[in-house]
Amino acid sequence: MKGLPAPVDQVKGCGGPTLVALGYTTIPEQPLPPSSSPRYWKRVTVGWNSCLTLQNVLPQLPHLSEDFRDTECTVVSAMVASRLWEPVVALLLGCWLPSFLCQTTPPAQDGKIKFRLAGYPRKHNEGRVEVLYQGEWGTICDDDFTLANAMVLCRQLGFVSATAWSHSAKYGAGTGKILLDNVICSGTETSIEKCHHRGWGNSDCTHDEDTGIVCKDERLPGFVDSNIIEMQVDEHRLKEVRLRALSAGAAAKLPISEGLVEVKYKEGWAQICSVGWTAKNSRVVCGMMGFPSEKAGARPSHSGSAPYRIHSVSCTGHEVHLSACNMQFVKPNSSYPCAGGGPAVVSCVPGPQFTQTRIQKRKHRLGLLAAKVRLRGGARAGEGRVEVLQGTQWGTVCDDRWSLLSASVVCRELGFGSAKEALTGARMGQGMGPIYMNEVQCSGDERTLWDCPHKSISSEDCNHVEDASVKCNVPYMAFEKTIRLSGGRTGVEGRVEVLAATGNATKAWGLICGDGWTVREAMVVCRQLGLTYASSGLRETWYWDSSNVTEMVLSGVKCTGDEMTLADCRHDRSVSCRRAGAQFSAGVICTDTASDLILNAPLVEQSAYIEDRPLHLLYCAAEENCLSKSAARAKWPYGHRRLLRFSSQIHNIGRADFRPKLGRHSWVWHECHRHYHSMEVFTNYDLLDLNGTKVADGHKASFCLEDTECQEGVSKRYECANFGEQGITVGCWDVYRHDIDCQWIDITDVKPGNYILQVIINPNFDVAESDFTNNGVRCNCKYDGNRVWLHKCHFGGSFSDEEEKKFEHYPGQHNNQIS
Repeated sequence: MKGLPAPVDQVKGCGGPTLVALGYTTIPEQPLPPSSSPRYWKRVTVGWNSCLTLQNVLPQLPHLSEDFRDTECTVVSAMVASRLWEPVVALLLGCWLPSFLCQTTPPAQDGKIKFRLAGYPRKHNEGRVEVLYQGEWGTICDDDFTLANAMVLCRQLGFVSATAWSHSAKYGAGTGKILLDNVICSGTETSIEKCHHRGWGNSDCTHDEDTGIVCKDERLPGFVDSNIIEMQVDEHRLKEVRLRALSAGAAAKLPISEGLVEVKYKEGWAQICSVGWTAKNSRVVCGMMGFPSEKAGARPSHSGSAPYRIHSVSCTGHEVHLSACNMQFVKPNSSYPCAGGGPAVVSCVPGPQFTQTRIQKRKHRLGLLAAKVRLRGGARAGEGRVEVLQGTQWGTVCDDRWSLLSASVVCRELGFGSAKEALTGARMGQGMGPIYMNEVQCSGDERTLWDCPHKSISSEDCNHVEDASVKCNVPYMAFEKTIRLSGGRTGVEGRVEVLAATGNATKAWGLICGDGWTVREAMVVCRQLGLTYASSGLRETWYWDSSNVTEMVLSGVKCTGDEMTLADCRHDRSVSCRRAGAQFSAGVICTDTASDLILNAPLVEQSAYIEDRPLHLLYCAAEENCLSKSAARAKWPYGHRRLLRFSSQIHNIGRADFRPKLGRHSWVWHECHRHYHSMEVFTNYDLLDLNGTKVADGHKASFCLEDTECQEGVSKRYECANFGEQGITVGCWDVYRHDIDCQWIDITDVKPGNYILQVIINPNFDVAESDFTNNGVRCNCKYDGNRVWLHKCHFGGSFSDEEEKKFEHYPGQHNNQIS
């Protein structure tokens, strides 16, 4: 039969095979009879699924009734000529009958679809696929599953690609609904929601057909969503757990470390029967509440009025959520008495950083100096990249077999509760330096991470894109109730207002003076509000709504950036603001991610040398103030300047691109070097004597912030040529070679001796970063009048405090032999 071809791929796997089976591989091209001849027409009713599918073939049916092309309907009508009835019926049957295999449904309306890898055995990059849809976790059936589907899922989980997939519940049978079935992707979709499937929750599978995937163990740079190894809590059993203080007086003191254990039940709260309650149960509850350990506490003076919903709780003490313990539930809409007992009560030991007294807080700070584990790169207290101390140098932990048990050991060691999330794939930024531990397998009883079984690794086993991170449970302190943002366009920006005491023993909201306000103070504000990183610290806020502004109540605020609240920062005793008015009050903009720059310390050490450069080649450098002050008194163009040269390789190991604070319209053109400066001071170079006194200095303007090189799989985004955008992409680095102008310190006037070379990136904190402590590099430097040697170059925080003190009190190098 002559007609137009109807290939299978034009119906996207829906109906094509059926048409072929029925013997129809073409669509007739004969014109249909006029619609005014009712004897020629028969009415065909097709469901919505066929309506969607037929859109792919309707362009090939120019003579088909316009009614058939209507995609607004849930029932499509087509008037088909009786003499063409047979082929059209075949077409309709081919699309209608198997339509349940290819339904495309809109995304969930009540929130973002989320994914996780679960089951056993698994690593961070492989496991059973589970989907969160409308607040419920479910699985994906393996029917029609392909590697293309796995590609889409792996990218949504933050991996670059998929290497394999598994069927028949290789990682164990899941629980809950089977949310997706007969999923068909091309592999290029940005989300599994955009692939064809039967519809959410529509499946004829069992959990013995759950799908698993194996992703390539390489993360997408800058991927925002966490690759989380989380506790799979049965939310239908225990939606929420709390500690209710035993008295009104105790409830007024935060954190609440002792109280009745209550669980959310319907619109109220239910109690747990204390019969059989053990210290291990208390340990689990305390960990959930953000406390590292439990203690024997007081018994309640009354049995309480809430119903008893849970009995016979039995925990091992290693669980991170009470729902993971064995327990008995009372039938719905009923409650049984607790014979021989009462409501369960726990008493917890707060971590030192959450205690009330200054003496305890001081002990905590001293204890941190001796700690052999720390967190870096996190926005809030109790979260960050895990780093451990071996000997005198800090290093990271590889995420192979990283688990909640191991993460909980870290959290408790640092004075927090159990782990809320164990994150893999450098989700809190990449570290630098050594990687000390791999395949850490804690049982949960260990006092420190070093006590857990683990493997020492080589560079072939892991790299820093696999650094492990944690998010710990922390006590609720109500910090956010004493600070707020006003006037901003969104909830994450605005003028900062604090609740301050007034003269009549009351408290009132007031503004903060913007003088001296920086991104470091903004970091503390965002943290106190329960948000994440700071994007900007603003000294002027005149462009925001000022209809309900308050008075200035605070000035001179100075933070280091790691405080939990503004109250922990220094400030003036009385308000003293140079510029009055709400338009000059402090403001912030918070963001979900931040960059983190770090200098390659070994390269500085390896590339250093001395050059005597003629003055006639330094006119441009003098114009940009890259020479010492004595150069102005030289007899230009005769003579030379002695320069200590070295290369700088600046990595962005954070989670957001590093961009200049100013837009291109504000960049300054320098005619001599013929380039734009996007940051007037990007790096400071200093030479210090052993007492810390500066003997020579230099600075580097950011005349070109660009991606010189990137990690494998990361594309360059920024290039300075042709007035291009400037910045450093996550996973890339910018190289300032030793042989370009201003990449030096002018040491013409420096006498031979032993010194400290100090290089600081982003010294004025102009651009927000997740961690400023690693922005500096320091080296021991020996200069004999003709040559220079650098050794022990390291970035900030890479040495133990004891080793850093030795570095600062270094007596000097007596010869050129560096051991």
